[in-house]
Amino acid sequence: SYGPLPGLLGMVLITTVIFSLVAAISYELARRFRLYDYRSFFKRLLGPAWVLFELAYITLMFLVIAVIGAAAGSIVQEIFGLPYAAGVIVVMSAIAGLLFMGSAPIERALAGWSFVLYAAYIVFFVWSLVRFGDQIAAAFGAPAAAAAAGAGGGAGAGGNWVLGGMRYAAYNVSAVPVVLFAVRHIKTRREAISAGLLTGPIGIFPGLLFYIVMAGQYPEIIDRAVPVNHLLELLGSRAFQIIFQVVLFGTLVETGTGMIHAVNERLAVTFEEKGRAMPRRLRSLTAVVFLGVAILLSRIGLVDLIARGYGSLTWLFLAVYVLPILTFGVWLLVRRARPAVMSSRLERPD
Repeated sequence: SYGPLPGLLGMVLITTVIFSLVAAISYELARRFRLYDYRSFFKRLLGPAWVLFELAYITLMFLVIAVIGAAAGSIVQEIFGLPYAAGVIVVMSAIAGLLFMGSAPIERALAGWSFVLYAAYIVFFVWSLVRFGDQIAAAFGAPAAAAAAGAGGGAGAGGNWVLGGMRYAAYNVSAVPVVLFAVRHIKTRREAISAGLLTGPIGIFPGLLFYIVMAGQYPEIIDRAVPVNHLLELLGSRAFQIIFQVVLFGTLVETGTGMIHAVNERLAVTFEEKGRAMPRRLRSLTAVVFLGVAILLSRIGLVDLIARGYGSLTWLFLAVYVLPILTFGVWLLVRRARPAVMSSRLERPD
């Protein structure tokens, strides 16, 4: 909605940088203080106000899983001509099944499927570049786009692309505390910082490829509820269209699974603090409750869910996560590191 070039600058210069900085600091904070669930993490970062993140996160989780269900329903309806409810039920059932398997299979699924996702997006991008390269180049080279970039405004809907990039980062970085259970594998500060700095570019990469392809169909693409369906139809390959949607389905399943698993990990730590193990049936019950509510919300529809939900939550995540981690989070790491540095200097022989 900001125009092809301003939107691209917002993704690359703003969203990616914020995502990398927040992830790097968060991973190192989690490694240093052994904070492998979001409750423990935000108790250290926010103190008694940690519950604000949980409220924001639970709200976002319901929204995201509802969006996942709505997207699945729209995909199944548009591509296969099946009822909207069929897509919702299939993707929710897959999430429930993966959650039942536990942490190790979830970690393998999150890592392994990423390679499948990136391969599909690279094929999609190269193929689209061959077919629509001239249209894409024209979109980014248009005087309107260049003028909008220089003015900081947007072609089309208008607005400030810098602020847009910040907002896009703000609700997406909420995924970082979700994967803290995987930070257990990180042993050194270098590993934590390197992983964090890579998170931004790796995370934005598929979206960047997709955005560039979409630009070739600007501004008509803005009115499409599921733009990828339109772009795949333009490519004209039914086989690739089905393959890509299967990959997209898997990614939707991954996202929903990771978000609910983070809640289960938070509950498990609470049980450990009381000297008990979290009952396995409670993990399943958590999934059933969250998925049930999300299914009801998915009936609102994909476009309305995104329009009503994401914008409001953006500012909350900026307040309770992005700003605290970039200020107090850095201070915590510096404060903890300083005595160790001074001690090493005192112990050094003359």
